[in-house]
Amino acid sequence: MITRYLVAFLRKAGIFLEMIKIEHTVFALPFAFMGALLGARGLPSWRQAFFILVAMVGARSAAMAFNRLVDADVDALNPRTQDRALPRGLISRKSTLLFIALSALMFVWATSNLNRFCLYLSPLALAVVLFYSFTKRFTWTSHFFLGAALALAPMAGWLAVTGKMAVTPLFLGVAVVLWVAGFDILYALQDEKFDRRVGLHSIPCRWGRQQSLKVAKILHLGAALGFLLTGWLAGLGWLYYGAALTAGAILWGEHRLLSPHDLSRLNHAFFTLNGIIGLLLGAATLISVLLLST
Repeated sequence: MITRYLVAFLRKAGIFLEMIKIEHTVFALPFAFMGALLGARGLPSWRQAFFILVAMVGARSAAMAFNRLVDADVDALNPRTQDRALPRGLISRKSTLLFIALSALMFVWATSNLNRFCLYLSPLALAVVLFYSFTKRFTWTSHFFLGAALALAPMAGWLAVTGKMAVTPLFLGVAVVLWVAGFDILYALQDEKFDRRVGLHSIPCRWGRQQSLKVAKILHLGAALGFLLTGWLAGLGWLYYGAALTAGAILWGEHRLLSPHDLSRLNHAFFTLNGIIGLLLGAATLISVLLLST
């Protein structure tokens, strides 16, 4: 009997992890630790690193589950998303709400173990990451709200180790906003026709595929410059600059994979290449601050 319950629990846990796309934490987590590394000018303590990790997982899990809950009815109509857990009835709305609440509590608990500023700002951070789910209902700027949600990561990492804000994490945050908004525009190209039909808003819906690709290119150019400027402000040196230039080249290659007439490689461009960017910049920041601290 115990084995049966354990199997059922693991199956349900697997459904939740798939629902929130836990593997996509790679988009935000490296930037949280970049903020912490830059703020500490070296390695944060193991305690700080642990609670930053817990806070990031908690906030992102709450935000993703909330997004799935808000979009459940729309997802059920969209051929691309109708196989998700909530539309298929694999999990209930009640259990999803419980998961959101527990994830949010985990986030607040983690911030309380960092410093009082993180704790005081935790409700505002949750409000930002949850509010994004409503924005595509009324504004084509929803991509920037998603960018702002992920941009909290480097600023929160810095705040977690220093207890105060500064210019460097703000510039890194702006770069993240541009980066995320750019790839979210590309991702939204898949649902352009569907979103128009059901009344959702996005840049592809407003300006069409060709103009959206141009806007995403401009945003990604700004992001690449922002990543370089962050290295200059932090005095990270040529290793980081090389990584930032490589990130820019990856973004350029991402756009080369796509055209207004061919989006067949969009999933590859979205998941693989953007995941590499976060890991690359995070690793370069880690090595750079260690070299500076020796």
